[in-house]
Amino acid sequence: MTPQLRTLLTIVRDNKTKRNDFIFYADRINRLLIEEGLNFLPTREKIIETRTGSEYKGSEFVGKICAVPIIRAGLSMENSIREVAKKIRIGHILIQRNEETAEPMFFKEWLPGDIDTRFVFILDPMLATGGSAIETIRVLKERGVQESKIIFINLVAAPEGIEAVLSAYPGIRIITAEIDGGLNAQAYILPGLGDFGDIYFGTD
Repeated sequence: MTPQLRTLLTIVRDNKTKRNDFIFYADRINRLLIEEGLNFLPTREKIIETRTGSEYKGSEFVGKICAVPIIRAGLSMENSIREVAKKIRIGHILIQRNEETAEPMFFKEWLPGDIDTRFVFILDPMLATGGSAIETIRVLKERGVQESKIIFINLVAAPEGIEAVLSAYPGIRIITAEIDGGLNAQAYILPGLGDFGDIYFGTD
């Protein structure tokens, strides 16, 4: 972890941090993580002419991208990915908890019709048990998305969640700012940072 990232995480974890500062620094972390995710997309050589008339051998991304925030907390990451990927398509997926089993359950999706041809960034700031991520990936695979084209981006992850997701779908890639110690009896990440969605959207 870089000194900058550790400093940013310290700010968003601090229970004394005001909501406006939480949003600002969480957005900064989101952009760093998304930029890292873009590094895993394939590229090909592209030769262009610069403004001096010189030739430059550069590169360009191969393929199309779609971001899929998991509603609600994942919506907090949507602006960040729009800022670094100008033409990205955005889909959404709603996962709700089954009141009888307490398990996450797919409720509704709004996904591009050509999502099976795209690289997909799943956006959700917290990876706790992994249930919502597993359900989201299941839906994406049913829509034809290859595991190797799925990148799950989150700020803080529990080892239990990482293990659960990769056991179910070993072909995906997970990018996180930090792996925490684990989950408590209520399945909250410790040391964690609280309910990300409530803090970000001001409903705590």
